[in-house]
Amino acid sequence: MEQNKEKLTGLYIGNPKRETARPTAEILLAAFKEITLFLIEVKNEVYAHLTALSPLQQRILVLLGFPTTIYTQLGGQSFTPE
Repeated sequence: MEQNKEKLTGLYIGNPKRETARPTAEILLAAFKEITLFLIEVKNEVYAHLTALSPLQQRILVLLGFPTTIYTQLGGQSFTPE
């Protein structure tokens, strides 16, 4: 981010317009704290549902070099519990 002169906004609670080019790991992780995972068992199959990523969360994944599909592919999966 620093090399490309990019900055992220929305990371700081209470100051959503504050920008940073060098966010800490703690601040980045805090941006993902509102994620909810639901596991629902139906007829011996378990289905996973995840809340949608916010634009900020999607941007963070891209900046870290991860495709957003590492998150989105988890939702809707089913598996048989052991």
